[in-house]
Amino acid sequence: MGNTFYFQWEVSLMQFLQAFMSDVTVKIMVIISMFGEELFMVFVLGLVYWAIDKKKGLKIGMNMLFVNIAYPMIKNVALRRRPYMDNPGIECLKLVDSSADSMDIVAQGYSFPSGHSANSSVVMASVAYFFKNKIFTVLAVIIPLLVGISRFCLGVHYPTDVLCGWILGYGTVFLMPFLEKKFKKARTFYFVIFGIACLGAFYCRTNDYFSGLGMMLGMLLGNIFEEKYVNFEEAKTVLGGALRVIGGIAVFFGLNTLLKMPFSPELLSSASAAQFAIRFLRYAIVIFAEVGVYPLLFKLKLKKN
Repeated sequence: MGNTFYFQWEVSLMQFLQAFMSDVTVKIMVIISMFGEELFMVFVLGLVYWAIDKKKGLKIGMNMLFVNIAYPMIKNVALRRRPYMDNPGIECLKLVDSSADSMDIVAQGYSFPSGHSANSSVVMASVAYFFKNKIFTVLAVIIPLLVGISRFCLGVHYPTDVLCGWILGYGTVFLMPFLEKKFKKARTFYFVIFGIACLGAFYCRTNDYFSGLGMMLGMLLGNIFEEKYVNFEEAKTVLGGALRVIGGIAVFFGLNTLLKMPFSPELLSSASAAQFAIRFLRYAIVIFAEVGVYPLLFKLKLKKN
């Protein structure tokens, strides 16, 4: 299942790099790759939204979620198989889903473009864009560069996947504010984006799309709930901000795990419509709780003081 297309230089480069990789190098690449994963995104978004600047956090979050919708929609059109699936000389050194078979395209996802490269570039570039800090600007170049290199060193992406992931991530940071200006209300614009994103449900058959769609809906509804019923203030101290982030990460993974419990592992690992619906609703609930409900604890703490 899927399509196979690549330039020969990509395969040659990946084989050359993997020939010189030791166990230590692989571990380093795995660590670097984490800067394009879910935990890092939750950490950055939570830090900005809960502790530093709520409005900027929402904008950064929408940039991130736009990318998390866009790249799986592109992947499900290109249907490019991962490098190790068609090139025996390339070894997969880090599965996307370690609980699934390496050849399971639904669980491992398609290759083009690189989601990790897109995620790391949109996160770091968004922070640099909204906070106008030279250090963040430098990190917005260095971190995505290293993440992208790690992805084809680990054998899970072609270099062209990484390149297009960077273009998507960086491009979103400038595209979203431009498009937002065309609408009178930012919320209207975001719901239009969500409506367009829903078109992917007609052809996308991978987990990453339904996760992204659920997160976007959860953020939009959570923002409405927060503005109407919560309206929390940013953290006043470093300790307070740190506690909010730690608590938020715990809620994210704890609630995600809790919502999986009523369903069998077989169902959750399937490629069925029911599994995709469960994934969509699970992520929508989790992000709604993070954006709208979890900040209620900040209000309770303020009242107590």
